Amino acid sequence: MGRLARSYALFVASLKVLRAHKGLTWFTVLSGVAGLFVAGAFLTPAFFLSHVEITDHGRLTAGSWVLLAAFYLVAAFVSIFFNAALISQADVALRGGRPGVGAGLAAAGRRWPALLGWAAVSATVGLILRAIEERFGFLGRIVTGLVGLAWQLTTFLVLPVVLLEGAGVKDGVRRSVELFRRTWGENAAGGAGIGLIGFILSLAGYAVLLLAGFLLGGTATLFVCIGLAIVWSVLVAVFTSTLSGIFQTALYRYAADGVVPGEFASVDFAGAFRAR
Repeated sequence: MGRLARSYALFVASLKVLRAHKGLTWFTVLSGVAGLFVAGAFLTPAFFLSHVEITDHGRLTAGSWVLLAAFYLVAAFVSIFFNAALISQADVALRGGRPGVGAGLAAAGRRWPALLGWAAVSATVGLILRAIEERFGFLGRIVTGLVGLAWQLTTFLVLPVVLLEGAGVKDGVRRSVELFRRTWGENAAGGAGIGLIGFILSLAGYAVLLLAGFLLGGTATLFVCIGLAIVWSVLVAVFTSTLSGIFQTALYRYAADGVVPGEFASVDFAGAFRAR
């Protein structure tokens, strides 16, 4: 099975789980809504504070940087919390159980100290990479791109480990790296496939809606089509994010236990994740 075929097979297997348990999308929706509240709560005062500081001092002072750091931390925690809730119930679904939104939130809530710690680590790494990129320009973008990719791959299974094994942040990172090494191979195939299909869906939606706007004519019609394109992109993001959480959980179960969930039985996991 080639890489593209395997990526598509992983996408289809994740889709089977989502079709059987559509309620899993609620975690991604709740994450987006909570993220908007967090952005409004932090970025609005940050905008006015930075404006005042630049006007009075010609630069940002410690107040703005503290507010920005707090925003990064809270935003990371919100995203991680709901993703952890999704993983907990995706695991229930893959085991043949009945997932529930309340059960997922409760599972993530019981692990909130570790999730907050992981959010702090993730936010710190993100800030460091952003600082390097801004400091070194084009070269910085290349370096941060490579480092960011390596970080994403080696820590891909931190959340399942923290949530399903009860590990702390340090042990979670160590365990994720261990699982990554143990099953090294095309372990990005599923994520790449889901991302590619999400991009194609978004692009196709934009093309159809914008073309319809131009063909039908009229400024009002064009704005309506643009609005629908934005809504479509949000729906695709919810769809692909949920699929990614399902795939992440299935990959963890294979890497940790050597168990291939039933919905993924048609996927050549042994070939996709060759032990090295």
